[in-house]
Order: sequence, then C-alpha cells, then structure tokens
Amino acid sequence: MRQIFDIHGGIHPPERKELANPGQVRDMPLPSKLVLPITQHIGAPARPIVDVGDEVKGGQMIAEAQGPVSVPVHAPSSGTVTAIESRAVPHASGLTDTCIEITLDGEDTWIDLKGLDDWRETPKAELVECVRQAGIAGLGGAGFPTAIKLASDRDQGIHTLIINGTECEPYISADDTVMQCYAREIVEGAEILAHMVGAENVILAVEDNKPDAAEAMTKAAVALDIAEVVTFPTKYPSGGEKQLIEILFDMQVPSGGIPADIGILCQNPSTAIAVRDALIDGKPLTDRITTVTGMSLENPGNRRVMLGTPIGELLSNAAFDAKAADRVIHGGPMMGFAVTDLDMPVVKITNCVLAPTRTEIPPPQPQQACIRCGMCAEACPASLLPQQLYWYARAKDNDQLERHNLLDCIECGACAYVCPSHIPLVQYYRSAKGAIREAAKEKIRSDNSRSRFEARQERLEREAAAKEAKRAARKAAAEARAKSGDDPVQAAIERAKAKKDAQAQAATEAQTATEERNTTEEKAQ
Repeated sequence: MRQIFDIHGGIHPPERKELANPGQVRDMPLPSKLVLPITQHIGAPARPIVDVGDEVKGGQMIAEAQGPVSVPVHAPSSGTVTAIESRAVPHASGLTDTCIEITLDGEDTWIDLKGLDDWRETPKAELVECVRQAGIAGLGGAGFPTAIKLASDRDQGIHTLIINGTECEPYISADDTVMQCYAREIVEGAEILAHMVGAENVILAVEDNKPDAAEAMTKAAVALDIAEVVTFPTKYPSGGEKQLIEILFDMQVPSGGIPADIGILCQNPSTAIAVRDALIDGKPLTDRITTVTGMSLENPGNRRVMLGTPIGELLSNAAFDAKAADRVIHGGPMMGFAVTDLDMPVVKITNCVLAPTRTEIPPPQPQQACIRCGMCAEACPASLLPQQLYWYARAKDNDQLERHNLLDCIECGACAYVCPSHIPLVQYYRSAKGAIREAAKEKIRSDNSRSRFEARQERLEREAAAKEAKRAARKAAAEARAKSGDDPVQAAIERAKAKKDAQAQAATEAQTATEERNTTEEKAQ
C-alpha cells in the first residue's frame, strides 16, 4: 500500500458537495444560441475561419489555432453564425473577448467523425496533433493547451502520469460525477496519455470524501489493468498539482518549475476523456460536465452542457431564484469570481456555476488592518509568507515579490479564508502577478528595442569603418604609385604638358621662320 504524506498548511472549509447530488448527470437541452469565445485557454487566441451568415455543423472547426500555444474552437451544434464581435466572457478581471455567436437550428446535425484506426500504431507526433486539432485544453484548471504538455513532456523523462481526481474545492462535484459515471473512459484516456508521454506508472488520485468515485475507478482500473487508485485524506487545496505530488511522493516541484521537471504529468479526469474521445471517436471538445449549485437553485446538480451556453440558461435549467441569490460565481467559493452578466457563456474551464444565498455565503466583510497574526503563513500550502507578500504587493515592490516567490502562489485563497482582518489577499497577489508579467513583457520589448538600436549602430560603424578603410587604401595606393612614377594620372599630366610644350615650341619656330622669310623678301626688294 502506498505511503501518503501531508502538505504544509491547508484548511477544512465546509464541503457542501452533497447539494449537487454527485453521481448523476443530466443533459442540458439545446439552447437557442451559443456564444463561443476564441480564447478559452492559456495562450494565443484562435482565429475565426467563418463569417456571419455561414451555416455550420456540430464538430466543425470555426476558429483555428494560432501558434503553438493555442487551440481551435469547434461548433457544438448546427446553426448559423449570426455575430462575430466582442462580448463579456468569464474572467476574474472582467475582460471581453471576440466571440462567435451561433443561432442553432434545433437539428443538431454533425459532421462525419472518424477516429484513428489504431492509436497504438500511430506516430506520437500525429497523436499530439490530433489532440491539438480537437481543441483540448485542461478542463480542471487554467485551461493550458493539452497538446503542449504532451509534446514537450515526451522528451523530459516522464515516468508517472497522475489523473487528478482530487476536486478539493467546496461545492464542486463535476469530477466526482465524471469518475462515477465514466470511469472506464477515464482509464482508457489515461492509457492513451501514458502511451504518448512514455509513462510507466499511472495513478488515479481521489480524496477519501469520494468513496463512490474511488470504487468506480478501482473497478475500471482492475478491468483494464493499467492503473493504481490512491485515496488520501481530504484537505483543501490538495488538488493543486504541486500539493498532490507532495502528498503522493513527498517530493517538491522546484520553485518556478513544473511537474514535468521531476518526471510527472498531471491531467484532469475530464481531460483524459476528451483525449480518448478525440483519438478513438474523432470527436472534438464541444461540451463538458459542469456543477450548477447553490441554495438559490431548486434543482442543483451536474449538467452536460454545450460550450457557449449562456450561464443564465444553465441557471434557469436548475430553477434559479434570482431574488434569493446574493451573487453568481464562476467556479467555486475559494478560487472563483463573481459573474456580472448572465449572458456570459460556459467555456472549457467552467467546472462550476455557484449561486449562493446571502446567508449561505455572506458577502465579504470590510477589510481591516493586518495584525500580523501569522495565520496566513500557517495556512499557505506553498509555504510562502502571505503577510510579507501583501506588504510588498501594496508597495508595488516587484523585486521583493519575486524574491519571496510570489509566482509560486496557486491563488487557492486559504490565506484569505483564515485572515481575521478579512484582507482579500488573493486579489492583491493576482494584481501583483499581472504587474510583474507586464513588467517582464515591457523589459523584453525594451531589450529587443535596445538590441535593434545597438545592432544598427554597430552596422553603421562597420560601414563607416569600411568606407574609411577604402579611402585610406586609395590614398596609400596613389602615394605609392606617385613615388614609383607609375601613377597613370601623373603620366597623363606629363604627356599633356609635353604635348603642349611641343606645340608651343613648334608655333614659335614657325613664327620665327615666317619672320625670317619676310625679312629676306624685304631685303630683296
């Protein structure tokens, strides 16, 4: 039996997962329209390849990837493109993004799908490209393009694949439900992923508050004989991949590093299914299972929902009482953010839509001064110093923030949860991270500009030196030729002078002869 280790810090907030009745999935009915952002992932946005008025089918690519760190977008159902414009999208900073609106025809007509004949015999580069073209991004975190992890990790000595079914955030039970209902598909996807990166070990990691999911995963793993199911005590945020690795292996991912640096790849259960569907069935990522929950809903649960479905329609399907709701949160209560427009769409990273009442999750209390109690440092699972980071963030001291490893913060919210002064620490950290990233981009731009200027100056100096060298060489050659008498210019001058002298002498002699002849003639007369 595998030994389990503990992580530093962590908290135990009320779980409230039972509200969504984990283990049951209901399909959302076809909405009237879909709104699909071209950026549902980390990286470059996709580029629309359809125009307003175009008819599309389900599974058809409507925006293609731009660059290596990008994924395409596909139509989840059939209809007509009725708009391509900037819309509000789910984002902590309230950003907008270019979106493709499809008014559905209700027919749900799809393109013909075709999977690979035998993925085991398919070159790995082709498998990675299939994953990329299917539009798959991580479904349990920030939406990093899955193909990038699979392409780069193959050469980094990956020995272990972890299917991360921890799902430690309160209220959310999408992964729990997926593991109960689609355990075999998860294991099949894990087998494909392990093959692609060359991992010899496959671990299906589940917190011990999900016994039904652990049982279903164990049965599937035994049937396919390719994976080990490991359960461990429930604690938030055990689902962070660095924290999970510490729990399973008592190993630390280096500061600023990624799990692949120590030979480990982590993937979400739904991501594993998406990879399996893409390679075996040829199906792109067009839907996902999302938890819709909260006390303001009469019918909470887990829904299979098309990407692009307005959040308002998802809530309506769960019998949403807008008067009872205090706010709507995209994600969970710890790491999620408030949604201000219910027309915002469900996207690839929408694992939960939470609509709590005011008594269920009270609004944030007024911020007070930090009392330096140190509770935040005790709760931090990354062993950081949240109090110091807070002061440096307020002072905009980016150098100190980087020295204190701000970028290792996973924004889990444990520090803010225990803070008696109700300081929204994560908001400060997110803002500071954004400033650091922007400063890094500006430095790159400045360095590139300086490099271009210096290169131009060097080129001009080289050209000037070359011209001066040519002038000096010509002058030296002229002087050398002058000294040796071989100067063709000087010789020409001498010849012209001699010719002129000869002509002058001839003229003088002719004049003298004429005068003498005239004198002789006069005497004869």
